[in-house]
Amino acid sequence: MLNNSNVRTRLVRCVKTALPQGMKTALWLLKLTIPVSFAVFLLDFFGILNVIAAWVAPLFKLIGLSGQASIVLITSFFTNIYSVIAVMTTLGIGHREGTILAVMCLISHALIVETAIQKKTGSTPWRMVAIRLSASFIAAWMLNLILPLEAISESVNIVRLAGDFSPALKIWLSDMLVTTIKIIILVNLLLIIQKILNEFGLIKWILMPFTPLLKVMGLPSSTGFLWVVANTLGLGYGGVIMISETEDGKLSREDADLLNHNIAISHSQLEDPLLFVAVGFHLGILIWPRILLAIVFVWLRRFEIWVKK
Repeated sequence: MLNNSNVRTRLVRCVKTALPQGMKTALWLLKLTIPVSFAVFLLDFFGILNVIAAWVAPLFKLIGLSGQASIVLITSFFTNIYSVIAVMTTLGIGHREGTILAVMCLISHALIVETAIQKKTGSTPWRMVAIRLSASFIAAWMLNLILPLEAISESVNIVRLAGDFSPALKIWLSDMLVTTIKIIILVNLLLIIQKILNEFGLIKWILMPFTPLLKVMGLPSSTGFLWVVANTLGLGYGGVIMISETEDGKLSREDADLLNHNIAISHSQLEDPLLFVAVGFHLGILIWPRILLAIVFVWLRRFEIWVKK
């Protein structure tokens, strides 16, 4: 039986070990997040996103989407799902288009920050970007074949016109302050929880129900806990623990790379899809295409590794 004093000592040790690493990782994330967010704010404020959207509109017609849909996807490359839903609502995207876009954005949102996290855990950045973009368009192509047709608009609407810069900047600064506080708190909290689970040997009990599923997905058992974290908390915050596991030598680069091939496509299966469900989209369509594509890409990666050997 565990002694209360001993348990307390071990808990304190976990916290003391986690906090320095947590602050270091949080600062690294903020160095990525703040400049990217400010760049998107400027692109949006001065209407540059709309110009880019007009250029790529012909490509989107091939998968049954209007030109204005490109604004939504481009926004998602640099931001989170909250911003995506805001833009979709502003543009008045229809249900069919919205469903296709939702799946694409769930795969390809926050490309810069999340790719940087995956690079830090051993995967090639260009490969991760290529996988997420290709998976997005494959999913869109499949859904375009399956979903009932609707009339779509050919025009590209303007999301935001340049107005008073100062009020817009104040809103961005306020949002970024909230984001900064959230990152610092959640990153440190996640690492503390991870250290406690490792210290008391609780991870194996959490993973037990998922072991058969990991085999089907082609993932090593060593990636089980990180897969659970990535699918509940997302790639951004889940990646924090992944970085920690890799730096501590508990996860090999090859295993981390296989996991990255999965969670690049299928992550945050709780909060992000539920945000779209809240505005009227079907949960199953938002989840299953990503799960199936993630399994395919992992087995393709395994086949590639086998051929090279």
